[in-house]
Amino acid sequence: MGTEDRRLRERSTRHRLILDTARALAEREGWEAVTTRRLAAEIEYSQPVIYKHFASLDDLTEAVALEGFGELAEALGQARRAAGPGDAVHAVARAYTAFAAAGPALYDAMFTRATRLRFGGDDIPEQLAAGYIELHQAVATIAGDQDVETLTEVFWAALHGLTALTRNQRLRPGHEDERIDLLVSRLRG
Repeated sequence: MGTEDRRLRERSTRHRLILDTARALAEREGWEAVTTRRLAAEIEYSQPVIYKHFASLDDLTEAVALEGFGELAEALGQARRAAGPGDAVHAVARAYTAFAAAGPALYDAMFTRATRLRFGGDDIPEQLAAGYIELHQAVATIAGDQDVETLTEVFWAALHGLTALTRNQRLRPGHEDERIDLLVSRLRG
């Protein structure tokens, strides 16, 4: 049993190393730089070792995205719980945009790169659902008699749009807080 435990630990460590290296490389140089050849060189293992953990680069990107969704849910939850009920939506909006700004390549893996991850349906991965639940709980504090589901979807879409446009320098710099304030005031109805 000791040998098997050691092998499982080593496999888990390699898996973690591959994920961490892919994320770091993508943040430094973009997802185009993340290739099995490049990862193998960075982690000092052969390409077949990477394929033992991930059948394709798409699978690796999807695993990174799932981790990101879990991290986003945690960041949103912390912001929501730290804020008062009347300020939860502002806090969550700021946490969302800060998360996206802190890890643009991670955000790309989550929202702009093609994956098999789906938000609709019954088989939503837990990490995806957790982030949506945090958005929903914050929006519920200001929804009043409005449809909370639709309002949450609009809030999320607006945050994503603001994030994408800001990242691509399509909006005036320095007005992020004003845009979030305006968005939240419009959500209140």
